[in-house]
Amino acid sequence: MDFTLKWMVWTVPTAIFCGSIIIIVLAMAVWQTVSPSLERKGFLPIPTTPGDRFFMGVLTSAYIFFAWVGLTQFPLWILLLIVVCWVLVVMIWG
Repeated sequence: MDFTLKWMVWTVPTAIFCGSIIIIVLAMAVWQTVSPSLERKGFLPIPTTPGDRFFMGVLTSAYIFFAWVGLTQFPLWILLLIVVCWVLVVMIWG
């Protein structure tokens, strides 16, 4: 098997990111199958399930990344820490 990632012209960070998202989605699917959750209302304006909150967290993180890259010259590692904290906040209190 070719692990050089040339078939998709991916870099290692891109492969790690996409692989992480896939693993998290699969883990959440297993979690929902084993222990179904109820919708709850947090600071988000609608009742959400953990899957909804994860999707909203990742989607808003993408917008934050686009704004960061377009408007600043700061390194992306700083933003990565901010975005991970943001997704955790949305998952816990969202």
